[in-house]
Amino acid sequence: MTTTAMLDDRYGRTRSPARRRAWWIAVAVVGAIIVGALGWMTVRGSLYSVTVDNLGYEVTDSHAVSVDFQFSTTPGTDVTCALQALDPEQGIVGFRVIRYESGESHQQRHTEIIRTVAEATTGLVEGCWTS
Repeated sequence: MTTTAMLDDRYGRTRSPARRRAWWIAVAVVGAIIVGALGWMTVRGSLYSVTVDNLGYEVTDSHAVSVDFQFSTTPGTDVTCALQALDPEQGIVGFRVIRYESGESHQQRHTEIIRTVAEATTGLVEGCWTS
């Protein structure tokens, strides 16, 4: 039976250490690029994240609810928030999307009115994101 080593000896071929080294260098470069990209995505995601706290709500009348909340983000970042009013069955009876300009503080507190199509029993912030 003929093996690769026997054929290499017969025809004078040799395994080049430079070729092997080049392959490992290419693997190391690709690995470093992947690790760097994953690291940057993690850092970028945490730099521009928004944390929201619902502080309370008040049903002002049968067609409006007031929502009190605060959010935290990197100063100088514009934020958009989605607010909603819910009825007793947790159905959405009011919805509002509001964009806030960047502020100098990392934390901003707001009170907003949501108009409703029926009487709401609660109001809250569905979520906020950078815009």
